[in-house]
Amino acid sequence: MASSLISNTNKVYFSSVLGMENEGMVAMFEALISYDLNGFLGCSSTIYEAALIEFFRNASIRDDQVVSTVQGKPVEISEELSARTFELTMEGLTDMHEVPKDLVFDARSELSFNGEQLSTSCKKREMKIEFRLLSDILAKSVTVKAGSLDAITHERFSMMSAINGGVQINWGRLLFNIFKDMVTPGSRQAKGYALQICTLLKNVPDLELGDSKEFPPLKILTAKTVSRYIAVNNNIAVEDVDDEPRVKKTPVKKELSKKRSTATADKPYVKRKRTLVGKATVVAKDSALVTVAQEVVPLQIVAPIFDVPPAPTRKASKRKLRTKPGSDDESIEKEQSVGTIVVMPKIIKKRISLAF
Repeated sequence: MASSLISNTNKVYFSSVLGMENEGMVAMFEALISYDLNGFLGCSSTIYEAALIEFFRNASIRDDQVVSTVQGKPVEISEELSARTFELTMEGLTDMHEVPKDLVFDARSELSFNGEQLSTSCKKREMKIEFRLLSDILAKSVTVKAGSLDAITHERFSMMSAINGGVQINWGRLLFNIFKDMVTPGSRQAKGYALQICTLLKNVPDLELGDSKEFPPLKILTAKTVSRYIAVNNNIAVEDVDDEPRVKKTPVKKELSKKRSTATADKPYVKRKRTLVGKATVVAKDSALVTVAQEVVPLQIVAPIFDVPPAPTRKASKRKLRTKPGSDDESIEKEQSVGTIVVMPKIIKKRISLAF
């Protein structure tokens, strides 16, 4: 964990960088000294790895103080103790959104590499070389923001504008608020201030910090490391800023497809037939032999071959009338009975012929 706390941290060796011949760099470091940040950015380079890990593991906020335990001993760090240790100013702005807008507007051209107006959320390579290094110092050692160092946030640009314009900043409270966010559970603030915390722990009486190691020399800003930084970033500036102006690219619609050439663009497009291979070809051949009726043929009603006679109806029984002997009705009854005897054989004969 200790290695991650110092991976993006820088220490400034002010007595070395102030002797450089680069006027822009010297002016930038002098501005940091004018804000009394030399004690905070150039503090002792001794790292106590075990004590640092234990401090962050047990740290919390209580009564607006950062409290923790190291080697079983309680540690309390207040805003006044931090400001007094690093000799930080306690007056001025604490919110970078309160920086005057006209000052930010002027900084958009003063910080620019080619003199053009910058956006407050721009790329680091678009600024002058000394402000690129200032952006790295603020991102790594002051705000301790996780993410890409190439992108300049609006907050960081406002802070650089305030430093360039000489606006008074309450560095004691601003840095302590960031420190409290580091130990707050659930906070998105990255952990840092490794050198500063070790310096505060050394001032705690009767606290054994264990073994120590020196801060990596390549992370200390001296005249040599800053000169190397200038040489590397100047080449990036010439290639990426001058040759690539900030022009918003609009997508161009392609009129023709890549697969069709201009010679065949005017011809109508003909959809290719799919060729079948294997089992699909056998199924296609068999299905080709089946003919499909083109017109619907209506159903015809066919008459039956034999005429089936209707079912015989049941005849009502005749009432037999009794007449007196010698009356006229008796003669009529005899005639009806004789007629019945004559007709019946004809009906039976007709039914026999129909059956065959």
